[in-house]
Amino acid sequence: MDIIYHVTTRKSWEEAMARGYYLALSLEDEGFIHCSQAHQVAGVLERYFEGQDNLVKLVIDTRKLNCKYVFDWSPSTADTFPHVYGPINLDAVTEVVDL
Repeated sequence: MDIIYHVTTRKSWEEAMARGYYLALSLEDEGFIHCSQAHQVAGVLERYFEGQDNLVKLVIDTRKLNCKYVFDWSPSTADTFPHVYGPINLDAVTEVVDL
């Protein structure tokens, strides 16, 4: 799989564009940025973003990432999720979709 997704706020994405790369709080707290496969995005939105607006979905081409990504097991959902172990370089984001 070459494409993964990350849900964030429009503000966080705008800050990333100004900074030159994307960061999430989870990178500092957990050591990686949480991402999803296409079929997992709806569940992520329901579990973590219910009632929020101004959200965007980053479409990430893993072949363009400057850092590693790994599919890790999530016991809370009994599924594997892609995690990016570093900042996401902007050229790896091929599309930003308003949610």
